[in-house]
Amino acid sequence: MSEVARTTSSKDTRLLEMHVSNLGVIENASLIFSSGMTALTGETGAGKTLIVTALQLLTGQRADSGLIGPFGDEARVDARYIIGDDEIVISRAVPRDGRSRAYINGSISTVSSLQEITENLIEIHGQHGHTSLEKTAEQRKALDKYAKIDLTNLKALRKAREELKGALLETLGHENFEKELELLRFQENEIAQTQIESPEEEERLKESEILLANATGNQYLSMKISETLKADSPLIDEIGKLLQETRGNPSLEGFERELTELIQIITDISSNARNFSESIDVDPQRLDEIQQRIALLQDIRRKYGETLQVVLEKQKQFAEQIQILENADQMAQEIQEQLQKVEKDLAAEEEKIETLRKKAAPKIAREIELYLHEMSIPDGKVEFRIDGVAGEQVEIKVSLNHGQELQPLRKVASGGELARTTLAARLVLSTEPETLIFDEVDAGIGGQTALEVGNCLKELSADRQVLVVTHLAQVASYADTQIQVVKEENEGRPSITVRTLDKDQRVVEISRMLSGSPDSENAQKHANELLENAH
Repeated sequence: MSEVARTTSSKDTRLLEMHVSNLGVIENASLIFSSGMTALTGETGAGKTLIVTALQLLTGQRADSGLIGPFGDEARVDARYIIGDDEIVISRAVPRDGRSRAYINGSISTVSSLQEITENLIEIHGQHGHTSLEKTAEQRKALDKYAKIDLTNLKALRKAREELKGALLETLGHENFEKELELLRFQENEIAQTQIESPEEEERLKESEILLANATGNQYLSMKISETLKADSPLIDEIGKLLQETRGNPSLEGFERELTELIQIITDISSNARNFSESIDVDPQRLDEIQQRIALLQDIRRKYGETLQVVLEKQKQFAEQIQILENADQMAQEIQEQLQKVEKDLAAEEEKIETLRKKAAPKIAREIELYLHEMSIPDGKVEFRIDGVAGEQVEIKVSLNHGQELQPLRKVASGGELARTTLAARLVLSTEPETLIFDEVDAGIGGQTALEVGNCLKELSADRQVLVVTHLAQVASYADTQIQVVKEENEGRPSITVRTLDKDQRVVEISRMLSGSPDSENAQKHANELLENAH
């Protein structure tokens, strides 16, 4: 999941603005959104639904080229979202021909990436909404959050179980266990039998090989050096004479000293050469042994490493692997004992979590039912189906009409009923989406029920951003902000204008919604009463 999608828990997360162009009859429209509850109002057919369609495009829902207006070759929606201290710009373009395109912060992206980001940002409730609460995984998550069920220990135990199973499989799961052990023993033994003295052994042997390969010649030459430079040799005799002639001559004192040192050096060389000659072992058998040893070391290197150091490290690795395999049974027994303990603890933890979920579910269901009854669904019933290990198969089932069987929340057919049902559920089960859009939530209701729906939407907006598309003044009166959508004729073509209303403009618009007569004094008086009572 992207970094953006994982930071939606911030209270400052909300939709800031949206620009829509060439979508249906909307040529260009810009909407600025506030926090809290926003009501989107206007005459029937004015284009309110197109605003919801624009939001649906941003959530990655299917793009239909039939949505493209007459003002260009493509429809486009851009929105800016604040997430904590950061902002993100998400866009969707729908061309008349070809596939739609998605952009995140100006960079081209995939629609699936757009869906991933907006999944925890925007939730649309209505006939064709993008409602994560319809997913059973989200329902379980919401239940756990409501009941303050801590899953930390459950997750840790399950992770430990999988790790132990993996270790057990690795220990005993070798298909050719015996053959692998036999090969390791052979390899370790082959290196051990070579009896490598040190990583430098081969280099030392090569030096000896060079010396022994020409032992006779080396012995003769070194003896010749010794004889030529011995003390009674003509060379020493001549140097001695020169030394006698320079002795006592101050001008040649330096030469006298150097000649004396030269005689000492020559004498040392003669002595060293004789010792070296006498140390040479003219032994063809020894040379053969050294060459065989070098060949053996080279052969072992070809099999196990570039250097003797590498070969010795391989031998150590083989020995360790042999020990591991030889001790596999004992290790497996220890792992098996640990696994049995973890599985016992896990079973107890799963039973505990299941109990907590089943205990919390009826209370949640009752609270949702109460909200349904308030919103003109008097026969609404809610139950949780909880099955599976640790009660992880959680599904909300509802019945909205008398005699109707309970069915999954996702199968509620009516847009208005679905919107009101998810509104009731969201009031109880507060989870991640920070921007909730309600369309058709007021379908088929009026009067006191409309006031109750408005009040519920207002309550829901206390800690998140709520946008409701409504034709009911009672619902709109609860909004913190009201945006009006107006359709006009512009050069023979329909044109949409979107504007945020101030207090006086709200009175006029709510008057229109009440009576169809925005200038009616009685309607305006009623509008003021609604606004005052709602706030």
